[in-house]
Amino acid sequence: MNIFVLTGAGVSAESGLGTFRDPGGLWRRFDPARLASPEAFAADPDEVHAFYNLRRRGVCEAAPNAAHRALARLQAALPAQGGRLFLCTQNVDDLHERAGATEVVHMHGEILRARCGSCGASAPWRSDLTVATACPACGRAGGMRPDVVWFGEVPLHLDPIEAALAAADRFVAIGTSGAVYPAAGFVAAARRRGIPTHEINLAPSDTAHIFDTAAYGPATAAVPAFVGAVLAGRI
Repeated sequence: MNIFVLTGAGVSAESGLGTFRDPGGLWRRFDPARLASPEAFAADPDEVHAFYNLRRRGVCEAAPNAAHRALARLQAALPAQGGRLFLCTQNVDDLHERAGATEVVHMHGEILRARCGSCGASAPWRSDLTVATACPACGRAGGMRPDVVWFGEVPLHLDPIEAALAAADRFVAIGTSGAVYPAAGFVAAARRRGIPTHEINLAPSDTAHIFDTAAYGPATAAVPAFVGAVLAGRI
């Protein structure tokens, strides 16, 4: 079985990383138009850096939870059954990788990487960024930014994502709000292809009515249960 899994902020929430649209989420406390767009960075890079430095530190301090570990276990086990897990995430953290996943497609980029606005070079980055930070590749300062996709920018890896979705036998969305496109449209694309769809979430998403089946509850319980069912041949 080829399974396409899309994960969102809900899969990392129990690791202590804030979600975006839930009560108390990041966008309830911060204005994305002021902090997560190229225009915001051009207008006030110090403020944008301060916000992302805080988020980067949070990611570094967080640890993978049982949901991340279960998905890593599924990715490792499926090839022996002639299948594959394509793990696509909207998250910019590295918790899937630290849990043991070997192939993760980050469609919204990675906060533990920095990209130079001058030469385009991208490099691993775990420390703070400032306007004085020089690019390791070209040496220019002032243009280093988190290597994440901001509002108004095109998500990454859309061609391999589309190919993997077309080849999937099952589509599963985990911890997603169903509010951010193009990821929110993946379930409809899967349905058009006749691919069974399943939602795992703390509560129904904005697109819950489109899914064939669903399981609601904490990701640390619901995801291991799903993975166990797949590996036992019950799904």
